[in-house]
Amino acid sequence: MEEGNSGFSLYDFSQMKGATNGFSIENKLGQGGFGAVYKAWLLWKAGQWQELVDRCLLWNQEYHFTMERYVHVALLCVRESADDRPAMDEVVKMLSSGEGAVLPEPKRPAYFNVRPVGTEIILTSNVVTFAVQELCLEHSSELPNKQGDAADMRDPGQADYSPPFLAPNTTGGAILNGVNYASGGAGILNATGKIFVNRIGMDLQVDYFNITRKQLDDLLGRDRAKEFLRRKAIFSVTVGSNDFLNNYLMPVLSTGTRISESPDSFLNDLIFHLRDQLTRLYTLDARKFVVANVGPLGCIPYQKTINRVGEDECVKLPNQLAAQYNGRLRELLIELNGNLPGARFCLANVYDLVMELITNYPNYGFQTASVACCGNGGSYDGLVPCGPTTSMCDARDKHVFWDPYHPSEAANVLLARYIVDGDSKYISPMNLRKLFSL
Repeated sequence: MEEGNSGFSLYDFSQMKGATNGFSIENKLGQGGFGAVYKAWLLWKAGQWQELVDRCLLWNQEYHFTMERYVHVALLCVRESADDRPAMDEVVKMLSSGEGAVLPEPKRPAYFNVRPVGTEIILTSNVVTFAVQELCLEHSSELPNKQGDAADMRDPGQADYSPPFLAPNTTGGAILNGVNYASGGAGILNATGKIFVNRIGMDLQVDYFNITRKQLDDLLGRDRAKEFLRRKAIFSVTVGSNDFLNNYLMPVLSTGTRISESPDSFLNDLIFHLRDQLTRLYTLDARKFVVANVGPLGCIPYQKTINRVGEDECVKLPNQLAAQYNGRLRELLIELNGNLPGARFCLANVYDLVMELITNYPNYGFQTASVACCGNGGSYDGLVPCGPTTSMCDARDKHVFWDPYHPSEAANVLLARYIVDGDSKYISPMNLRKLFSL
């Protein structure tokens, strides 16, 4: 936790390693050890749960029950015995239950891992979950044919599919086919996705590309590496959605941010950082970019579920914020095209593409544009993310949305075709095929 929030401090590994003898006095937070969860439990027992919440939220009584319920359920999820912890479906029910619901009292939490004597903890930077694409360097000798089928759209598992940067085999000649720097839950801002802890934001992704850049010099020589990047590499940048979903619009946790920072101020912050990130890539010899705007966030199953809107409705605020950001993004790319010699920034209009599928989904062979194929909770299966215990539809190619947040593969194939060969309504100032040919 960040120092200053709720009185918690940061402790180094040596202190944490020493705090493994149970809940003894010397190992409690503030008395020589760490135990942040333990202190949270003590505050709960003392009736002081408000100390765990950003103070700017406490002025509004309407939020008190929701905040107390979140803290209560969180403590139930970290009880010392795993048998006492609720399953995910129970968590969803508890979070959505009314004030009359009686929840069990949190027991003492667990705060350390029990390991056999003599075992060591092995730390590695290669254990990273990759999901939503933020930054991806692509290189290919050809694009799929206009008349090609879905299999032509670079299915996962193909030999030339771009490997993740942190994979052990992403070295040597493998990087000449492209590298994926994506990180689930990350965004433009470093604060985005804090609940996921080990996400890799755009700033660090650009740092990682700088490492790849030096590796290319070693492989090809400085001049050839520069020519390779400037003429043959295409940089796909798909980022921004998480900055709203996992930051500015995060239920309860983001309310303080929205009180203290206006939408315009937040958008200014996003554009300021993205300008710097794209310019840094340019200085590292990136020249051809496809930058996607943010889709209709208010239409995803997650937002529709938590806001309880009708099947043919979308939530207004997320869509308004996405539209405002997209307008600013268009202006930014025009600015960069004018100011950076040789740069080609193409804007992929994902917002309108996804809205087209949502509005006219039967025309594209889909049966629903509201319900997630894989997920649970609410009218649209939009509360619990896709996982081993969640329900999955029988025909995933009939759903516009795969899970509460992301389009299905069938939808993504259609989006890819428009980006490769579409007109200026969906990608401008040129499509990907034209950009590739330059």
